[in-house]
Amino acid sequence: MSMIASVLHLDRPAMKALRITDAYSLHRVVYSLYEDIRNPESKATSESSGILYADQGGDYKGRKILMLANRQPTVTVDGRHGEVHSRPIPDSFLEHSQYRFKVIVNPTRRDSASRKLLPVRGREAVGQWFAERATTSWGFSVATEHLQVDKIEIQQFKDKQQRQVTIAQAHIQGVLSIADHTQFKRSFTQGIGRARAYGCGLLQIVPLPDNPFA
Repeated sequence: MSMIASVLHLDRPAMKALRITDAYSLHRVVYSLYEDIRNPESKATSESSGILYADQGGDYKGRKILMLANRQPTVTVDGRHGEVHSRPIPDSFLEHSQYRFKVIVNPTRRDSASRKLLPVRGREAVGQWFAERATTSWGFSVATEHLQVDKIEIQQFKDKQQRQVTIAQAHIQGVLSIADHTQFKRSFTQGIGRARAYGCGLLQIVPLPDNPFA
């Protein structure tokens, strides 16, 4: 599957015009850049949109959002706001054995008794959760001595149906080693964990050179 990496740059006037005030409004803007290829039935069954993104924040000048999708976005929002720069990702990019990574994830566990999803609390617990999930579900392992949980924040907003949504977001970085290339490619192209529609799950990776003496 050919993937397209993009960066959306929004200056302050664009953010004001697009009414970006919370996680849902940013979701709305990002998704507006892509053709909607899902029908109501596939949306109801939570079929993947094929879109991942990560908010990089910004300063007084504006904001930057990284995006990854299985199709090309438009070059501006609504034909007049912001700028989008895109390029295809070569297949060889995912063939390395180690990567430095950053990711925003929604760390949750399902309670065995109530079956409810509960947030994982505390940096140490989040790091342990991430290392476990990496090995069992995502096709890679992480070097725990280099694993950093930089911050954990709570996003609260109302979705399209005006339902209150609360999402914990953990910002994690470190070094990963590939254990299963097929599973890892799926993790990269489809994202990892929950809340991917709201800016979680995009693996931002940089290949590390292979050690010929290893």
